[in-house]
Amino acid sequence: MLHWIFPATRQCSELIECYWFIEKTTSQRESFPKLNPDPCAHLILAPTSEPYSYTFDGVVYSGCGSHLLFAHQETTQLDHSKPFVHLGIKLHPSAIYRLALKPDNAEVLDNVKEIDILSLLGVRESVLKRLLKLARHEPLQCVSELEHHLASWVVSAKHDQHSKLTDKVVRALESTPIANLDATLHCSQRTIERSFRRVTDLTLKQYQAMTKLELMLEYLYQRPSSEIDWVDVAYQFGFSDQPHLIRYLKKQIGTTPQKYVSQRGFTIDVYGGVSSE
Repeated sequence: MLHWIFPATRQCSELIECYWFIEKTTSQRESFPKLNPDPCAHLILAPTSEPYSYTFDGVVYSGCGSHLLFAHQETTQLDHSKPFVHLGIKLHPSAIYRLALKPDNAEVLDNVKEIDILSLLGVRESVLKRLLKLARHEPLQCVSELEHHLASWVVSAKHDQHSKLTDKVVRALESTPIANLDATLHCSQRTIERSFRRVTDLTLKQYQAMTKLELMLEYLYQRPSSEIDWVDVAYQFGFSDQPHLIRYLKKQIGTTPQKYVSQRGFTIDVYGGVSSE
């Protein structure tokens, strides 16, 4: 399986975190990896006739071609049983709102939406085919050309009081407890919560839980199973004790942490987080 990840350049980094690519050229009947919760949306470029399928808590979202995977608080099952090619754009939490990608009167969280990427970027199908070809053989050139097509779209993005406050909240939450945000940002807790929910469709607690899980799984991924001290992990990530940590992880990933680690059944996923295969 071919894959890569590159960060967005300064030109687009205000709205985009990174670009990623994954291509699978063979069929595999039992290839249904699970994508863990992610507070960021992903705009996924794919051939027009290529099918996709995501399962959220038993509900299947399927379609063909390019699509938008919204932020999801549920572990998502992917269908990677057939060959596919995806060129992805991982967006910052406020980007869906700023780029007007939120559908009217429809659920955003734990959802997928087909996207007419050609109209969105104002390009022909030949451009999409070229980008996918470059992604296979010349990743840096692919990113450069993709950002060229994204430039006018990114520049036109709105940035109102709600998205500005949300961006400040995202940065502050890296080092500030939710209860202290009002003092740090000199804004009422109610105003912070309402703007954040309006922009991201997430509560502050949902966002914090999702980012904490992502950081924890990346931490586990980087260490051999023999070096993982679960008591230390619990302390480092703010759990009262080891049993609390284990219950939390079992609920989130559907198996015991020890089994998860011993099987080494996880990879840093090109969707921008950690997934279990």
